[in-house]
Amino acid sequence: MVRAVEQEQESKKLTSTILDFKGSNDNKDEGDNGLNSNESIEEMVAAFQAREKQLLNEMDQMKEKFAKLLLGEDMSGGGTGVSSALALSNAITNLAASVFGEQSRLEPMSTERKARWRKEMAWLLSVTDHIVELVPSHQKNKDGSDMEIMVTKQRNDLLMNIPALRTLDRMLIDGLETFKDQTEFYYLSKDASDSEKGNNKREDDKWWLPTVKVPPDGLSEAARKNLQVQKECVTQVLKAAMAINAQHLSEMEIPESYIESLPKNGRASLGDSIYKSITDEFFDPDQFLSSMDLSSEHKILDLKNRIEASIVIWKRKMHQKDSKSWGSGVSMEKRELFEERVEIILHLIKHRFPGLPQSSLDISKIEYNKDVGQAVLESYSRILESLAHTVMSRIEDVIRADLLTQDPPESNPTKDDSQPNSVHAGDDLESTNAQTLSDLLTWTTDQNENEDQTEPQLETPKENNDQKHLTKLNMLITKKISYLESLGGLRSPTSRH
Repeated sequence: MVRAVEQEQESKKLTSTILDFKGSNDNKDEGDNGLNSNESIEEMVAAFQAREKQLLNEMDQMKEKFAKLLLGEDMSGGGTGVSSALALSNAITNLAASVFGEQSRLEPMSTERKARWRKEMAWLLSVTDHIVELVPSHQKNKDGSDMEIMVTKQRNDLLMNIPALRTLDRMLIDGLETFKDQTEFYYLSKDASDSEKGNNKREDDKWWLPTVKVPPDGLSEAARKNLQVQKECVTQVLKAAMAINAQHLSEMEIPESYIESLPKNGRASLGDSIYKSITDEFFDPDQFLSSMDLSSEHKILDLKNRIEASIVIWKRKMHQKDSKSWGSGVSMEKRELFEERVEIILHLIKHRFPGLPQSSLDISKIEYNKDVGQAVLESYSRILESLAHTVMSRIEDVIRADLLTQDPPESNPTKDDSQPNSVHAGDDLESTNAQTLSDLLTWTTDQNENEDQTEPQLETPKENNDQKHLTKLNMLITKKISYLESLGGLRSPTSRH
């Protein structure tokens, strides 16, 4: 609400300035100069009044948004609303859905949408400025002696990740801006005939997306190079967002309700056929995935849910019981081996299908999470991950349309139409290991430095801050995150002994 008070004060100040300026011109001569002066005054008054109305509208919007957060989305005020963490998470998710929508075309955001996104995200993220921790510090007394005191500082995870996420956010939006003035490809309407679409007709499940059209001889080399650069940039943004999201999901506690809903054992969760494949003496995770039916998003998500449930069951039993308690003759070493195998499968699924909806475990964690800071970081990174994946898909649509204009043997890559599009985005994630986010942005900085040799410019504080955040992002990408760290609680499911 501090921002609302500042806006109200700014409005009063503008009104006072108008009245003072108008009063100082009341005694001017009635000539042409006087008429021009009065016209300019009226224009200034109109501009100030419009600005005042805008500030009041923004203040009303802010009041409504924070009222919903305080009420936990229960507008009746009966106290049956959700937790503050979930309300804030839902607010960020809903804002992203209303601003970005489907993002069906590879084009810049409109000025209004961009301004709304930055303004309302600043409101929601302002909550994290007041989530602090006590840290030791030194204070010098008047007599020259030092005294150790405790001071408040923004919580470390927020201090590191919020600027990093803002940088990723800015990179995605700026990347879309590079397609502002392009004229080489365009989109057909949804109602276009098959003859107009030609070879570019969509054959996947996203039939409602517009069809991309490129010139008959394909894109220019400059356009292709820009597409490749933006694809590599978005790939690195996607990696970083996925790493941050996975980290904070792993730190969230598994709710009791999820534990109570688990099957009796890992075999019951996986099913006999999957269990047999995982426990076989010779195990190849790639071959395992190729043997599974992954023809739809629903089937992939079902497999992910089964694997996560089995991991939770096995991990908790291993913390509670010794090898004699299994009753199946399977040693503890083999149990650990099976657990490692399903962890590998889970890792491959998450990277090959980055656009998947949330699993049952993730939804349960987010719903029952009480930490507001973690809720903000998880939801912000999740919507950036979703946006990056969408932008990646739109870039691949254009690249595919360009490839279809070339000779089929050279350009038309083999593609299994039975698999969702997200698998190809996942393959790009795994194949683009030669260039990290830091490398990509260092390359961009080097390009700017080469241009600056002919036209020197001063380095702004914003560039300095971005470079610091990029160093932190590189640390996040290279950090190994074990998904099982969060699954090692000490409580077994009740009635599962």
